[in-house]
Amino acid sequence: MSEPSDGRPLTYAGAGVSIDAQDRALAEIKRLARATFTPGVLSEVGSFGGLFALEPDNPSGTVLVASADGVGTKLRVAQMAGVHDTVGEDLVNHCVNDILVEGARPLFFLDYLATGRLEPGVAARVVEGIARACRGKGCALLGGETAEMPGFYPPGEYDLAGFIVGACRRDRLLRREEVCPGDALVALPSTGLHTNGYSLARKIFFEVLGLRPDSELPGLGRTVAEVLLAVHRSYLAAVSPLLDGGLVRSAAHITGGGIPDNLLRALSAGVAAEIFLDSWDEPPLFRLIREKGRVPEDDMRRTFNLGVGIVLVVAEEHTGEVLERLVPHGPGWVIGRTVQGSGVHFLEHRG
Repeated sequence: MSEPSDGRPLTYAGAGVSIDAQDRALAEIKRLARATFTPGVLSEVGSFGGLFALEPDNPSGTVLVASADGVGTKLRVAQMAGVHDTVGEDLVNHCVNDILVEGARPLFFLDYLATGRLEPGVAARVVEGIARACRGKGCALLGGETAEMPGFYPPGEYDLAGFIVGACRRDRLLRREEVCPGDALVALPSTGLHTNGYSLARKIFFEVLGLRPDSELPGLGRTVAEVLLAVHRSYLAAVSPLLDGGLVRSAAHITGGGIPDNLLRALSAGVAAEIFLDSWDEPPLFRLIREKGRVPEDDMRRTFNLGVGIVLVVAEEHTGEVLERLVPHGPGWVIGRTVQGSGVHFLEHRG
């Protein structure tokens, strides 16, 4: 296997994805969307899930929580490997996690599958994965759309998006405003890349190293396809009981932007997060990406989840109970703490 021939490090922007450009675009999108808001809207664009109160004046009324997402270029790996029944699970689980960190449970799901020429067997396997994930979450697959667009998508390629709606009582929503210095940050592990960072990972594995989907990755004992197509984990079963017990103040689903960008969305003004790098062993997959791509550390942290799928903000007095309840699901661990200040900071050792 080779490494970058010119010796330059590989970055997410160099692989064609600019998180900074996305942030600039989102600022304009927020302005346009805000002009459409009606009295039921409780959230800003950019939250993990959008919040809409059915009874705006009822402090304990039902709030609908919605989210939309895709699977990204993980789809390209699935298409290369001819494995189509797991990306639907990825899609549902990603969306479930996004509304879960707002405090909601899923009600129903809709999918959108677009392709150049519909291959019924492929479409059936994709929807099979969607339906399997929905059944496991008590979520109805209410409908969707299949678009056949010849001349737009090359043969054998398809795109996939999903839309979820859940619900939560307004007085049980997680509120970042309740986060204060001295809270514990409790993490649960990911099952791999989940659905982010694939443009960079594909460039390293398929272009730089010249691997194929069926190539075995050194030190991992599994093929590229097996590693990259590991299903995006759902945290519904692990976190729902904690929400029912009022043990979580706020939470972050670690997706695009990594721990720095996503955890920031779960913190109140004037509160910073300290992440203890010695609190977990980074999975070998991420070390392999860093080494073979010579990826700078800032890019690693903003592109990949580094083995962390979700972070819960928990009052210090509840930390022991939360960790005990998470044992059958992970287990979880204390990855950091909140302090006065701003931003997300990585510490080599627990202070």
